Amino acid sequence: MPRIKIAPSILSADLSEVNKEIKEVEKYADLIHVDIMDGIFVPPTTVDAEFVKTIKTKVPLDAHLMVHEPSLSYLKSFIDAGAYSITIHEEACKNPAKQLEFIRRSKIKSAVSIKPKTPLEKIKKYLGMVDMVLVMTVEPGWAGQKFISEAMQKVRELRKLKPNLDIEVDGGINPYTARIAFDEGANVFVAGTSIFGKKDRVAAIKEIMDALK
Repeated sequence: MPRIKIAPSILSADLSEVNKEIKEVEKYADLIHVDIMDGIFVPPTTVDAEFVKTIKTKVPLDAHLMVHEPSLSYLKSFIDAGAYSITIHEEACKNPAKQLEFIRRSKIKSAVSIKPKTPLEKIKKYLGMVDMVLVMTVEPGWAGQKFISEAMQKVRELRKLKPNLDIEVDGGINPYTARIAFDEGANVFVAGTSIFGKKDRVAAIKEIMDALK
């Protein structure tokens, strides 16, 4: 299995102080997870590529696009803003291969995500085009939701299919649920509320890391 990676999600951080918030956790983070929501694919709207440009960190930026039919120029705006990886949603694209090919040609990491109720079958044909699969463990859109354990069946099956693939989980991740996901085969853990919702963010990350030992 690939190495464990911790990806604090700035969805739960104070975005008006984003660089200060990231500074607190970056020493213990493998990725910084940036949620992009368009108000169409999911009801809320969040940050855009211009905001991503203002993020100052050496930790790779993991851009998760909860965006309906992102155009190639839209994807390029995040590549130009410094994204290390871009995740698109299978449910949001008519032909995800088009976006995934563009991301790969741009020499950054490509990833595809599925919502809790979307079967794994939907993305099997794209597995050769991605560096990572994000299995949502809540319905995308809001921080602080409860972990949906039924999503673990997909993680388990995916790990059997692709032993060396990065499998990311996002939603309701805390030390307890991270361990559940790890035991099923996940190796990349997005945590928002359980890190930025705590006073001591470093201790919160260490708790998750300890649970994965």
